[in-house]
Amino acid sequence: MALKPLEQLPNKPLKIKRALLSVTDKSGLIPFAKTLVQSGVELISTGGTAKILREAGLKVQDVSEITGFPECLDGRVKTLHPNIHGGILARTSHQPDLDELNKLAIAPIELVVVNLYPFKDIANQQDVTPETATEHIDIGGPTMIRAAAKNFAHVCVASSPDQYKIIGNALESDGAISFELRKDLAKKAFRHTADYDAAISNYFGDITGEGLPGQLNISLPLSGSLRYGENPHQAAAVYGNQNEWFECFHGKELSYNNYLDIDAALNLMSDFSDSIPTAAIFKHTVPCGVASDSESLSKAYRKAFSTDTMSPFGGIIIVNRELDFETAKAIDKIFTEIIMAPSFQKEALELLKQKKNRRLIRIRKYPAGKDELQFRSISGGALVQQPDRNDFDVNTFNTVTKRKADNQELEDLQFAWKIVKHIKSNGIVYVKELQTIGIGTGQTSRIDSSEFAIIKAKKAGLDLNGSVIASDAFFPFADGVIAAADAGVSAVIQPGGSIRDDEVIKAADERELAMIFTGKRHFKH
Repeated sequence: MALKPLEQLPNKPLKIKRALLSVTDKSGLIPFAKTLVQSGVELISTGGTAKILREAGLKVQDVSEITGFPECLDGRVKTLHPNIHGGILARTSHQPDLDELNKLAIAPIELVVVNLYPFKDIANQQDVTPETATEHIDIGGPTMIRAAAKNFAHVCVASSPDQYKIIGNALESDGAISFELRKDLAKKAFRHTADYDAAISNYFGDITGEGLPGQLNISLPLSGSLRYGENPHQAAAVYGNQNEWFECFHGKELSYNNYLDIDAALNLMSDFSDSIPTAAIFKHTVPCGVASDSESLSKAYRKAFSTDTMSPFGGIIIVNRELDFETAKAIDKIFTEIIMAPSFQKEALELLKQKKNRRLIRIRKYPAGKDELQFRSISGGALVQQPDRNDFDVNTFNTVTKRKADNQELEDLQFAWKIVKHIKSNGIVYVKELQTIGIGTGQTSRIDSSEFAIIKAKKAGLDLNGSVIASDAFFPFADGVIAAADAGVSAVIQPGGSIRDDEVIKAADERELAMIFTGKRHFKH
């Protein structure tokens, strides 16, 4: 007989007569089980769960009594039996199913309370062996959860201790579980098992050295609903575990655009996290000023701000040191949307918290590691790539001009090369004494980006003489290098690789520039 359409499924409240409890996480179990018993529910359980329930003075029937078969293989097999799954999967509103249950002497199970072996926690432990990790792959648990969730019209499933309260309240107030609650818990159960399976699949991809996955499995919990997306007419939410990376401890809730800006800022500062005091200012995910200073963080901030004194209004500021009072005073002179730091001095906090809407964020860790993958949605699917980590080693760079960079130029070139990675292509960065002097970003030609950066520098009253320039990709023509030299640049860092490299090198030599080829580009679309 065909299954009934969803709208024809029994949608009446469900009385609970028998409940199967088999949980790894025992938190909240005893109070919940007592609520079940007080509601007249018969308890069935397995192994350690049954032991704890009995110790609490509760009457429990072992699963082995129902299956007529003992738990075996060190507990690997205990619930995989028709007497259990028949009781869970039976459509008790469907007379043929009831007739078959009677014929086989199987009693229905109306509530399944199961949570799973902590595979994620074990697999993420350092130096864990595949033998240990795979031993924590639950088989019977997901099977029971999926069976109960599939049969939500006749069975209620609890896949997390967080759900005990709402089920208990329903039993205490109504004596039954509503159809809508069962449907909602089934949805959460399937999401839970999907997340569990995705973690296992991804783990096997890791231990087999798969690299880019044969199938993309992304499973992230809802972190929070957002007021809207990039624009007010777009619904939005954020997923994942952002609290592992940063903590917003003051100000309004973060917006969709805030999260994008924060991510851009964290990625840039990850290249400077162990450097001298460094400050960066962002607007619309693009840095508009970055600087380092060995003397103080406040000097680094002032240098970064002087790159572009207009764009920082309403922007984001990130620093790689504890934010001190002097730096906080300088920042407080303009309206800033977000301020990010590893920590804050007490006096700095007292000052910055005076603005109620300003978000203050404590950085917990930075993005790192080649193994992390980046995802980007496109029509019909997604793009996946490894992150563009610097692997920064100046010894691998190749000086292609007659003149070599001096120590100050070399330091500035390294600084500029780190920053240009975070500039939208075509990206050009002018740097002088560990300070961005001009930034050209997102233009459709490289010469336009260079000219735009020069215009910004002149508007800010900054001297380009003696500065260096970084380009995210090769100069296709000599015109970009010539324009930089005419602006006062003394050294260039770029990937190289153009069919006109010889012309570009010649133009640099004619102007006594030092030029380094890195052999690596930093496109950012």
